[in-house]
Amino acid sequence: MTRDELAAWLRLSLTPGVGLVSARKLLAAFGLPEAIFHQALSALTQVISAAQANALRSEPPDLSAQLDTTWQWLQEQPEHRQVMTLGDASYPAALLNIEDPPLLLYAMGRLDQAIDPSRSLAVVGSRNPTPQGALNARQFAKSLHQAGLTIVSGLALGVDGAAHEGALDAADVDASALTTIAVVGTGLDRVYPKRHHALAHRIAQQGLILSEYPLGTPPVSANFPRRNRLISGLSCATLVVEAALKSGSLITARLAAEQGKEVFAIPGSIHATQSHGCHALIRQGAKLVETAQDVLEDLPNMAQTARLASFSESHDEPPEGDDSLLTALGFDPVSLDALQARTGLDTPHLQASLMSLELDELIVRLPGGLFQRLVKA
Repeated sequence: MTRDELAAWLRLSLTPGVGLVSARKLLAAFGLPEAIFHQALSALTQVISAAQANALRSEPPDLSAQLDTTWQWLQEQPEHRQVMTLGDASYPAALLNIEDPPLLLYAMGRLDQAIDPSRSLAVVGSRNPTPQGALNARQFAKSLHQAGLTIVSGLALGVDGAAHEGALDAADVDASALTTIAVVGTGLDRVYPKRHHALAHRIAQQGLILSEYPLGTPPVSANFPRRNRLISGLSCATLVVEAALKSGSLITARLAAEQGKEVFAIPGSIHATQSHGCHALIRQGAKLVETAQDVLEDLPNMAQTARLASFSESHDEPPEGDDSLLTALGFDPVSLDALQARTGLDTPHLQASLMSLELDELIVRLPGGLFQRLVKA
């Protein structure tokens, strides 16, 4: 893309009052953006409103600065940075099928690998997951990437970050498939949340980071639910690990269903608010899954992989430990007093056993003096 071509696309995308729908109408009527800006006002008003047509006659006040910033960003790492336009051959074909594909898609990372939506899975969930939820996200993502799926998520705290990390745990830098794709709600010259700076760097090395927002765009709350249509759009299905009843993850699940794609949900404790959204999805028809193999069996391209014995071996019984105490723990958070009542152990013996299980990463200590068993996905 030349600098002049980039300038025209940026001008169209930044013109106040001209949204995605109107911009696509203009592109359909006149072709590339350069042609749009050479049209007479009378021709433009045949396609869009008079107010929008008049807005197109003037350059947006921030166009020059945005063009300089974007062009310099591209030149710094031309092999790993790209601005894909709606007319590019490299634009993800899967997004052309969603209701409102972005005009511009900023990309950073392994541009040498194509996005294959038939082998990409969205994994989303709570920003404040339970320890078991975070572990499930990481382990499911690891197993699913090992089976050949690219993991798509949103780089948010909690389940999103754990899913990206799980895929990276299984990553082979020489693999022909992308490891993971992060769709973010800021400009690509920013990382949000800041604590995911190192994670974003790893994703850019072994996967892709995508955004529809111009460079310099700060974290704005409205942008994050909006980007969820891209997460579902790039994927053949969506797995919800944990979600409250009012959460962005349920927006992603709804969008996936509207796009005619499968929705999976992992059940959890009836006492955990983070599980209520998953339970609601299951009641509405989402498939309940307990293992990564459950997901693979419902994806046509992955059914053969799901039958491989080597994969199913990773879902054997939990690691060895104090079986009687693990049984007493159950799967919900439990207090020390309740464990004493269940096991009859004295306090020193019980605390020593709990410490041993914690060091073996079989349980986790929660705030309020509670303990919870961790189960491998």
